[in-house]
Amino acid sequence: MKKIILNECEYELIEDHNGYDREVVEQKCTDYFKPYDYIIGDWSYGKLRLKGFCDKKNKIYKKENDIARKENYIKENCAYGCKYFVLKKI
Repeated sequence: MKKIILNECEYELIEDHNGYDREVVEQKCTDYFKPYDYIIGDWSYGKLRLKGFCDKKNKIYKKENDIARKENYIKENCAYGCKYFVLKKI
């Protein structure tokens, strides 16, 4: 898998459904995402949207950002057939 550095954190690109664009992700990703274990990025109307997700052991864990619900999030909150990717913090 591909390793990526964002805001001094190391990530692994674990899924890429034609959605990962390094330049756009680097511009869009801020320190806000540091506490999250995963970042999901999806494209809607030509714009990249990012959302942080966690494992249950993370202190900021909430049901709505549970990585186990990733498929549900993509199905219910992303445009049908959209391009998306998943980054996992190493």
